[in-house]
Amino acid sequence: MSKSNTKDFQVAVIGGGVCGLACAIALQNAGVPVEIFEAAAAFGEVGAGIGIGPNAVRALKAMGLLDAVLGKLPPGSLSSKGFLFYSGLGDHQLVYDYPPAAEDASISMHRAVFLDALVGLVDPRHTHFNKRCTSISEHPTSLGKLVVHFQDGTSHEADVVLGADGVKSAVRDFVVGAGGAAVGAANEKHVAFSNTAAYRGIIPSALLKAAGFKTQLTDRPACFIGPDKHVVVVPIKNGELINVAAFSARYDIPIGSQNLPAGTPWVDEISREDLKKEYDGWGSDITTLLRLMPEKTIRWSVHVVHPPLESYAKGRVALLGDAAHAMLPHLGAGAGQGIEDALLLTRLLGHPDTCIANMQAVLQTYSDIRRPRSQIVWDASQRAGSVYDHHGPRGPTVQGLSEDLRDIWKPVWRYDLDAEFQQAVAKLHGNAIFAQSQ
Repeated sequence: MSKSNTKDFQVAVIGGGVCGLACAIALQNAGVPVEIFEAAAAFGEVGAGIGIGPNAVRALKAMGLLDAVLGKLPPGSLSSKGFLFYSGLGDHQLVYDYPPAAEDASISMHRAVFLDALVGLVDPRHTHFNKRCTSISEHPTSLGKLVVHFQDGTSHEADVVLGADGVKSAVRDFVVGAGGAAVGAANEKHVAFSNTAAYRGIIPSALLKAAGFKTQLTDRPACFIGPDKHVVVVPIKNGELINVAAFSARYDIPIGSQNLPAGTPWVDEISREDLKKEYDGWGSDITTLLRLMPEKTIRWSVHVVHPPLESYAKGRVALLGDAAHAMLPHLGAGAGQGIEDALLLTRLLGHPDTCIANMQAVLQTYSDIRRPRSQIVWDASQRAGSVYDHHGPRGPTVQGLSEDLRDIWKPVWRYDLDAEFQQAVAKLHGNAIFAQSQ
């Protein structure tokens, strides 16, 4: 149930994906007037699976959204699973067992199911579809007011704009200084091809077993690792389905030095035969797995925000999720970082001392707190992929891999979200933005 409105500002959330929708609902429940604008004709998510790590689970709980998500899942879906690492070559030797811990309960699920859990919580009276943002500008006559421009020629005025519009964000153009220019300038400057391709599909567990897949798949996610490639398999829907994400990367060129040719789609299809050739020489289980992928398998050319943004905020505009820090998916942490962003934003905007007069300082504080955190996770995700692909600092031996994989999720999962909020509030008190407590 949302609180009564006591705020003197109106918020526009651009983008109705995982973090945009979570942010809008939490703001709504905190009594902050919010309108949400989604480019598509309905809420929907591209991609098969989503990992909600322990940090993101705690953030969802703090926003009052966790029960709705768990309500869409079978009992026991929130559990401590750890991770199993097998060699992708030979007989698929177990390389490292990342141990589950009681405090590290996480969720693996369909993105569509996650989104469906949130859709029922958003106020439809303040939801707008077919609204693809093209730019943000300052109002020509009302000082401080912002105008959101949409592809259909319409516009919307707001006091605060939160950009959750993904890696191709139009809102980011405003934040990085392109002002009201059409989308494109920021994407060219701050979005780079990661030299990584991801091949995704879902395979019924029974079909995989019947085809001769020998590695025992439990309820725990597993990763098959090897030279320049790795394959992640995550049981979903009570183990009935296996979500597959196969990755292939180049390490001979730095990120950002060589983008896709102009006009090349970021998402296309590859034939199953060509996919199998990508993993030629790998072990029998990987051969079996790839044989059951769709005849036309979706290939994602993974793009990231790079180089890092100098700020996630400008004036009364702020970025969250992939718009701010799209990262490689190798720790399953990208969505979680967006959910963490949403939590801090909603806590700050819902704070009794936050008002239109200090909004710029509040959003800049959000940026100052979140940028170091998300960059640590960005760097850790890149490093994790290099370890999986036998480019880790200690080499591709079992001992070297074990040392590199040990505690690899610790900086992501073991993060104090309450301390982060307290740090932000203390900074605002220290800068005399918030009133000093008595």
